[in-house]
Amino acid sequence: MCVGLPAKVVQMKKGTAIVDATGARREISTELLDNVEPGDYVMVHAGIAIAKITADDRTETQELMQGLMA
Repeated sequence: MCVGLPAKVVQMKKGTAIVDATGARREISTELLDNVEPGDYVMVHAGIAIAKITADDRTETQELMQGLMA
């Protein structure tokens, strides 16, 4: 099973972004997506943003993941 994690885009660079995923900041590729800007939420898998998501999607995903870890 593959797991994507939600993250908030903090800063953009050419083809990459710095994202915050529950306090951990990482540099990821944004090559698969168009129009990613700071403040957007993305789903990240294997260091690549695979989809833009809403803040509600982020919250729901985090709640599901916390339930699985409990």
